[in-house]
Amino acid sequence: MPTRLTAQDFDQELLVLFDAYVHGELDRRGFLHQAQRFAKAGATAAGLLAALSPNFAAGQQVRPDDTRLQTEKVAIPSPAGHGSVNGYLARPASAGSAPLPLVLVVHENRGLNPHIEDITRRLALDGFMALAPDALTPLGGYPGDEDQARAAFAQLDQARTREDFLASAAWLRQRADGNGQLGAVGFCYGGGVVHWLATCLPGLRAAVPFYGNSPAPEDAAQVKAPLLVHLAAVDERINAAWPAYEAALKAAGVPFAVHHYPGTQHGFNNDTTPRYDAAAAQQAWGRTLEFLRKHLA
Repeated sequence: MPTRLTAQDFDQELLVLFDAYVHGELDRRGFLHQAQRFAKAGATAAGLLAALSPNFAAGQQVRPDDTRLQTEKVAIPSPAGHGSVNGYLARPASAGSAPLPLVLVVHENRGLNPHIEDITRRLALDGFMALAPDALTPLGGYPGDEDQARAAFAQLDQARTREDFLASAAWLRQRADGNGQLGAVGFCYGGGVVHWLATCLPGLRAAVPFYGNSPAPEDAAQVKAPLLVHLAAVDERINAAWPAYEAALKAAGVPFAVHHYPGTQHGFNNDTTPRYDAAAAQQAWGRTLEFLRKHLA
């Protein structure tokens, strides 16, 4: 089996370029043009992009047909004018009639891709009922291609998208097989959504944003749920806004914990790309499970 590439195999400036590409600040052509100077020993810019891009099969931890789980595709009524929101629901098969704690899973800026479905299954194996809505539903859903997904994501009406996340949270809380105790976990774009949900969703009991954009400091006083914040060390785009928001959380008396993971890149929990840091991801995930169990029991 070939050795898996890590962030240390790439120049930091190239990783910054890739982050800009992933978040729409550079298009594919712009990335390839600027990345060419890092191509060495027969490598090409296109090869570098392929090496940095997700490999969903390599990162899968829980098979979709794992018999320990019950999974299904669901349709959630949408108040935003497009009928329904597609979602992926996973729960432990052995739960019986015991009501389950609930977790809303919010994806990155590519919609409900295979990695987020895998995250949802991981939570179900740990005893939660987890729901991952697809914000791209109004545009046909996750298209199966990351570039197409990013392009579609830029076309979303974010006000309506937020309505869909609120509707998904309400739908999950109302399930008879849940215990009504709701948490939310989100990554990158989804981390920002989780931060926002914490300011406006009274029924939220626990919020876990992974390297997500912070709300404006003046919104900190509106936070209604305990926060567990995971931040990468090498992530200036996200980290620049955190100190002001952290100070506002402290001033407002909001219960929160923040962890900075040394040496890590944005996306360190995503095990489908070389930015993945296994040690940091394991530690962050363990903290996440402990936090959710504490607040959703």
